[in-house]
Amino acid sequence: MKHTISVLVENKFGVLVRIAGLFSGRGFNIDTLNVAPTQDETQSRMTIVTKGDEAVLEQIIKQLNKLVDVINVQDFREGEYVDRELILMKVSADAKNRPEVMQICDIFRAKIVDVAHKTVTIEITGSESKIAAFLELMHPFGICDLTRTGKIAMPRK
Repeated sequence: MKHTISVLVENKFGVLVRIAGLFSGRGFNIDTLNVAPTQDETQSRMTIVTKGDEAVLEQIIKQLNKLVDVINVQDFREGEYVDRELILMKVSADAKNRPEVMQICDIFRAKIVDVAHKTVTIEITGSESKIAAFLELMHPFGICDLTRTGKIAMPRK
């Protein structure tokens, strides 16, 4: 089962290494990891997506709370949070199929941020299911390159 964990940390040198080390040292895998400063420049928020059962999740949260630079750990349960991911992708698009690519982008509210002779670069944000559906529709055109941020999340409350 996938779990989304939000970790508020002090914005100090080495915090990311210690948290990544905690995961690797205990054999837990990180599916996605996103780290950025908050409105308070002395703090950063990490959004970590990992897999495991409830016992694994409980162990991860206990271990994270033991780290000195960790301020708060929050396990987001389904429906309790809003999440998004950002993707930039380059898709093959010549004069013949470019209108169809553009139409799919409009439907998904994706933005074409660059156009070349044989490719377009697309930016899309959304939930994991929206991103997956968009990628499935883009595959037949040929995805030349792709990069993604990983999930970021905030509580609804």
